[in-house]
Amino acid sequence: MPTTTALGADLLSVVARVNRLANQRARFPLPFAQARLLSTIEDQGAARISDLAALDHCSQPTMTTQVRRLEDAGLVSRIADPGDARAVLISITEDGRATLARVRADRAAAIDPFLERLDSKQRTTLTDAVTVLRDLLEVAQSRAGE
Repeated sequence: MPTTTALGADLLSVVARVNRLANQRARFPLPFAQARLLSTIEDQGAARISDLAALDHCSQPTMTTQVRRLEDAGLVSRIADPGDARAVLISITEDGRATLARVRADRAAAIDPFLERLDSKQRTTLTDAVTVLRDLLEVAQSRAGE
């Protein structure tokens, strides 16, 4: 059995490769970076541009440009920050949710042919692994709020 560190490294490597496979084969209705940002906004909820920049490891001006593009496309909107009247939060719109759903469906369709090759035992194992990963993410998110 691999060490926890080795398992973590293997997991991250495999997930990155599966993501690349899906991204290479999928057709996106918007650039990948914008789709990733839209997903972040959906996951995080309404957020300040500075917080989004920190999450994406980019500068605030770069994030402002990305948000403006999403806003121009009607995929996000600016709303008043209830905690600070001087600030705004970026929120995903219904069109943004619909676009993100299309992106996810297109990415899933890109790897479906490979998943169809799995036998029932492999499919069950993968389904169980996805459940474990979701549980891990829930624990990580709950600890982030502590």
